[in-house]
Amino acid sequence: MEKIKLVLSALLVAAGIAGFYWLADKALVLRILVILAGMAAAIAVLWTTTQGQLALGFIGESVAEAKRVVWPTRKETIQTAVAVFILVAIVAAFLAVVDIGFAYMVQWLMGRST
Repeated sequence: MEKIKLVLSALLVAAGIAGFYWLADKALVLRILVILAGMAAAIAVLWTTTQGQLALGFIGESVAEAKRVVWPTRKETIQTAVAVFILVAIVAAFLAVVDIGFAYMVQWLMGRST
């Protein structure tokens, strides 16, 4: 019975997506409501299965964990971004020098040096 419910849940999601495209000539709000209705019905059916409860519980725990994350301040974000840009510029310059060096070595090895 659980597998039937899981398949039914997947079919409800597919029906919501199909309805979105089937109503292509209708208002976008209506099309979005069709998808949301399909998703809500799928979640309702999914909730009645053991796997569905585990999956939805995991999603709930993930949201709770994301709320506990300490986000960096604006100053920390700017400092980190500046450090990344500086390091990218340094690495790009290094790689350009290495590339030019290899190009000269290959030309010298092939006897094409000027």
